[in-house]
Amino acid sequence: MNYELWVMNYELDKNIEYQQLIEKIGNTYQSAKNKIILAVNTEMLYAYWQIGKDIVEFEQGGKLKAEYGKQLLIDLSEDLSFQYGKGFSRSNIQYMRLLYFYYPICQTLSGKLTWSHYIELVSLDDNLSREFYEKQAITENWTIRELRRQTN
Repeated sequence: MNYELWVMNYELDKNIEYQQLIEKIGNTYQSAKNKIILAVNTEMLYAYWQIGKDIVEFEQGGKLKAEYGKQLLIDLSEDLSFQYGKGFSRSNIQYMRLLYFYYPICQTLSGKLTWSHYIELVSLDDNLSREFYEKQAITENWTIRELRRQTN
């Protein structure tokens, strides 16, 4: 084998090894990022559940409706938005209440589903439908778009 051919093969092998290194580092990085996203999603889901629980216990003593519930949600939305910024619209707070109401045991929430998935699920009035779509979304790894498409 002549020297020039040997140098080309050497450079090619070096390039392949380098590309493998890039891929390995990329996989490690992406895996860590995915774990972080999942952890943040799970913690926020539990926080929204706890907020819903706090509101239900404050306003209703566990009942679905309270006479002054609408005004409380408006007041909470204004005060929490002022103090903490986005994420506390009246409708979002209503969904937090519904999350607690339909999932009274926090451990029944799946970290595989996002807050958007749960907003879609708590919008369903029928318990059987909600349970069915929740299980399917987890099993089939549905995106929120797919869940919406299926529920419609």
